[in-house]
Amino acid sequence: MISKKPFGRQIFKLIVTFVLLSVLIQACGQGPQGEETEDEAFRVAMQPIVQTDPALISSDSEILVANHVYDYLVDIDAQNNVVPRLAWEWSTSEDGRIYTFKIVEGVKFHDGTPLSAEDIVWTFNRLRDPQAEFPTSDLYKNIKNIEANGESEVVFELYQPNPFFLYDLSDNHALILKSNTEDPGQFNGTGPFVVKEYSPEDRIELEANSEYWLDGQPETNNLEIIFFPDETAPVDALKSGQVDLVMRMPTSLYKDLKDEPGINTFDIPTNGFDLVRLRSDREPGSNPKVIQALKLATDREAILNLVQQGYGATGRDSPIGPMYTNYYSEETPLPERDVEAAKLLLAEAGYGDGLSLELHTPDTGGRPDLAAVLKEQWQPAGVDVDIIVEPESVYYGEDGWLEVPLGITGWGSRPYPQFYLDVMLVCGAKWNESHFCDEEFDRLAEIAGTTMDEEERIDAYARIQALLLERGPVIIPYFFAQFGAVNNEFTGFVLKPFAGRSDFRRVSKQ
Repeated sequence: MISKKPFGRQIFKLIVTFVLLSVLIQACGQGPQGEETEDEAFRVAMQPIVQTDPALISSDSEILVANHVYDYLVDIDAQNNVVPRLAWEWSTSEDGRIYTFKIVEGVKFHDGTPLSAEDIVWTFNRLRDPQAEFPTSDLYKNIKNIEANGESEVVFELYQPNPFFLYDLSDNHALILKSNTEDPGQFNGTGPFVVKEYSPEDRIELEANSEYWLDGQPETNNLEIIFFPDETAPVDALKSGQVDLVMRMPTSLYKDLKDEPGINTFDIPTNGFDLVRLRSDREPGSNPKVIQALKLATDREAILNLVQQGYGATGRDSPIGPMYTNYYSEETPLPERDVEAAKLLLAEAGYGDGLSLELHTPDTGGRPDLAAVLKEQWQPAGVDVDIIVEPESVYYGEDGWLEVPLGITGWGSRPYPQFYLDVMLVCGAKWNESHFCDEEFDRLAEIAGTTMDEEERIDAYARIQALLLERGPVIIPYFFAQFGAVNNEFTGFVLKPFAGRSDFRRVSKQ
């Protein structure tokens, strides 16, 4: 059991604080001409957002906004540990099938409605409803029942044990909404910030939630997330003082900031990766020899050095990366690049005269650079690539990324490996962008995600990695590092492996 005491407000402390603030406002609340001054905002540069319904968000910027408007039941810290958020304590039955959560009391939604256990039940029932076709319906299909036990206790019952269930409850989409919400995209959360103004083309302005249930948080009164359509402009804006924080930038731009005065830079290892996949349910990907040829024509280590400039780690065509120290395996040798063998496989697949492909990619991170390197590496094997670059908000909007025959997808870092298997690789998964379906893979994934025997799980993950390297439909050339750069006048910023989950509640100006 993990526990934490409920959070409460100390009346005496508030009275003293109120008196002191009153004095300060009278003394310092006006400028030289008698004008009132405003607290400076913490200004964050991100890509524009498209989705505002937490069940549909996908990009880092959408998740970042939601993470500060709403709260999770449980959260993940920067070291990938499960920590309390709206649930301050929980327990698990001996058979691993029943989880009981105690909810913080005195929490309110931004519209003034008190939070109750029924809101949590409604939120997760919505997310797991197969008729709604949300990405989380697969993730939560193992939930048998959810019940409220009074106003401040929620009980989850599973069909079978899930050693990663707490991590599942912290999924990016699992933000708690008010029950029976008719328009879930209207920013009515319990989170640390309240939306003050939203301009889809420009920015979203937020102010501190004066009734936030965690005493002393947030530490900054105003948060401004400014939208930039490309990745160079935010870095220039940081240098000129127009924004205070930039995350998720190409390696070359990050290196350019490392010696910039007045800026603190951060880089941390992650399990985030850029995935190259060919749809296996249509030609040419329906012929396994084609993806095998593309694998042989790819030099992963060269890509890591060219695109990521050595930051991160070389990929092995599996989402189980070196950060998962208990599960990562290098037992199966990574094949060396072999252009002649790739050409032979393409000829056997009926493409002796060459193969022309359109490669779709979002415009963020090093993905356009990755596309350019792949084009160069595949050309000698007889593969002609036409690169199509789209804004990230367009690429992921309306699930267009799931439809393209050949694409690059940026998958953010998750604290446990089973997530990737369940949502992107098992047969029929909501985000199975390669349309991969393999009976042996599904059997191994089920073992890994349900067994309570750690040795059995380690063995299943090792066999999964060997299978994907041999015949999987994806190429994962690297695991990228996460970058951040912040104005050094601000303290309290902690960069998380998944940038959108970085938390600004403790950020303040020195």
